[in-house]
Amino acid sequence: MSKPFSHTARVAIAALGIIGGVPSAPANAGAVTGQATEWTQLLNNSELVGLVGQSAEQIQNQIQQITQLAEQIQNQIRIYENMLQNTLQLPSHIWGQVESDLTRLQGLVNQGQGIAFSMGNIDDVLKQRFQSFADFKSGLANGESFSSSYQDWSDTNRDTIASTLRAAGFTAEQFGTEEATMSQLRSMSQSAVGQMQALQVGHQIAAQQVAQSQKLRGLVSQQMTMMATWYQSEQAAKDLAQTRREEFFKSTAPSTSGGQMMEPRW
Repeated sequence: MSKPFSHTARVAIAALGIIGGVPSAPANAGAVTGQATEWTQLLNNSELVGLVGQSAEQIQNQIQQITQLAEQIQNQIRIYENMLQNTLQLPSHIWGQVESDLTRLQGLVNQGQGIAFSMGNIDDVLKQRFQSFADFKSGLANGESFSSSYQDWSDTNRDTIASTLRAAGFTAEQFGTEEATMSQLRSMSQSAVGQMQALQVGHQIAAQQVAQSQKLRGLVSQQMTMMATWYQSEQAAKDLAQTRREEFFKSTAPSTSGGQMMEPRW
């Protein structure tokens, strides 16, 4: 915007314009005095117009400043609204029955004579129930009977297999409730209105994934335990058969002296 003219310049320009537009008059003292009065009024009017224009420009600048201030206030209000939305908490949290499910899963595999992955002394139990080849040799030398041991092997295998199947059935039964939980979480994710709610829903979904991993890990561990128990029993049975064969071939044949000669009798 160009710098406005000074008061003296405006008056001079107005005077030149008025002088150029006024026709020449007779040169007498009275006429000159009347025209001077009229020119003064015109000059005063032109000055008033300039002042009004300057005031209008100032008012326009003030209106622009007020408009900018109003826009800044609206932007601040939008920022506060976003902050409120981003800090909104979820009305409820959905975690599912994770702890109780894992506890029940451990209880299912700890039944009967079965060997479970959750046993703290699983190595000691395996060594006790399924002895080594050297233990069998010393046992046979001491005249021990292994019929009771074979019964323990059979019970251990049956109970371990049964508990593994019960655990697998339990995890299959949970599909319905777990799908209902995930459906609620998906609905909450779609209706989240702020960053905080979205983060909380994502946290709950991640917790559900961890729970599923724990259940799957328990099931896989029990399956591995079942396979290890079966292989251990098979190896123990082979070791027992081998020791019996060795004892059989090491035994001395009974004496035949004092017997009767085999001959046909008619």
